[in-house]
Amino acid sequence: MIIDVKNMKGEKVKEVELPASIFEAPILVDLMHQAYVRQLANARVGTHETKTRHEVAGGGRKPFKQKGTGRARQGSIRAAQWKGGGRVHTPHMRDYTQAMPRKMRRAALRSALSVKASDAQIVVVDELKLDAPKTKLMAAALTKLVGTDTALVLVPDMESTADVVRATNNLPDAKILLANYLNIRDLLKYDKVVLPLAAIDTIASYLG
Repeated sequence: MIIDVKNMKGEKVKEVELPASIFEAPILVDLMHQAYVRQLANARVGTHETKTRHEVAGGGRKPFKQKGTGRARQGSIRAAQWKGGGRVHTPHMRDYTQAMPRKMRRAALRSALSVKASDAQIVVVDELKLDAPKTKLMAAALTKLVGTDTALVLVPDMESTADVVRATNNLPDAKILLANYLNIRDLLKYDKVVLPLAAIDTIASYLG
């Protein structure tokens, strides 16, 4: 796939061929959905906790005798039907982690990148560089590159693009991300993917 390469002013400077194995891969919707659900599940902390009747303090004795009172028999004032008693069928701490083989996860990423490429939602820039680490400059550059769409900006490393990282962090409709941290959730969340040439090599190193 041949795609235009732009500079930070939104001007075309040359063309580049994107790796077909990554950007023209088979689009597997079910696999993308599985990877997306897995990532959301793995992000859950699972620390919610409620106490059962065995964990609530108190209630060590029988509240009243078994017979002769005319009331229903009770064994503890910490049973679920009593005020201050334990809870039934409520959340408890658990691990929501879902396993997924690495090959499947990477196939899902290739599918998502192929969807973005087929919909012309990938913007390749020659170099991510600003005159100063100012949010105003980055906002103006993204407006020229992606218009009013939200943008996922991939960088090859944080050191060489420190000014861009700092300027992008304050933008509500854009996110900066290391290319080797690419994930299905961010790919599907943002409208456009801003991809510098150096980041293409990083992605190709583990997805190609």
